[in-house]
Amino acid sequence: MRFYLGTHQPAWLGRDLGVPLLVSHRRLAGRRSFPRARNPFAVDSGGFSELSLYGRWRTDERSYVAALRRYASEIGRFDWAAPMDWMTESRVLARTGLSLRTHQQRTVANYLRLRDLAPELPIIAVLQGQSVADFHRCADLYERHGIDLASLPLLGVGSICRRQHSREVEQILRSLAARGYRLHAFGAKVLGLGRYADAISSSDSAAWSYGGRFVPGCSPSHRSESNCLRFALSWHARLLTSLRAEAPEHGIDHRAGHRPPGRSSSRHRNRPRARDARPTGTHPRSVNARSVCARRPRPEGASHTTRTSATA
Repeated sequence: MRFYLGTHQPAWLGRDLGVPLLVSHRRLAGRRSFPRARNPFAVDSGGFSELSLYGRWRTDERSYVAALRRYASEIGRFDWAAPMDWMTESRVLARTGLSLRTHQQRTVANYLRLRDLAPELPIIAVLQGQSVADFHRCADLYERHGIDLASLPLLGVGSICRRQHSREVEQILRSLAARGYRLHAFGAKVLGLGRYADAISSSDSAAWSYGGRFVPGCSPSHRSESNCLRFALSWHARLLTSLRAEAPEHGIDHRAGHRPPGRSSSRHRNRPRARDARPTGTHPRSVNARSVCARRPRPEGASHTTRTSATA
């Protein structure tokens, strides 16, 4: 399993960190220039924030595709991007006023539209739902539109990052993996990853930033660790170590230069063409967070602002 470190700091793309990053489109859009990526990265569309705040997508498909093409050419090392999907958490459904099935239909329609507009971009399809049956119904909807999900290098699973019951998430992911899908679990709780890491190809989290809000800063220049590069990298390393200890057979892969599972270098019409960097909780076996930064030398140019949470 490959684990993307969620970050709200685009500047980290230009640092040789040795880990793959997940950055929200909402953090990249509107920038005049970008750093050249030193690590592979994925782009989250920022859908949860868009729908939670506005009840609709304010960005159209052509504008999103234009932005992704710019990221691919100007930043480089672009693994994949999430579509403009429609999450199905109860909070989001209440905001849009639409049904779960309508959200699923719009998610599939958007993927088809983006694929037609930019078949060369690695935009991934994403499944949305609440119950196990919901996710399989969404998969069937893609299949009815001629998308062979099992042939895709990666398939996202959304609306699971705020689930409190890891057994339910495990059931969803294992049932989808049984269909031959290579899955990315968006924002999966780190408490549950040890249960189903062997069933997925990749996941991501920005839980370090949420947890860092409650940790005093390691230098006088900032109040907390919610924006600290050293804190984030230490959290990422501890998470991978814990996952290997829990289930070494899962094959956790943190190498930034490693190509995502199944990624083909040739063009594929259904190839994956990232999700909000969402806080998902801190890891239970983490060392004393207050001493993390004191144990490592400060990287040159590390950012230490007072931002209190990852911005989706």
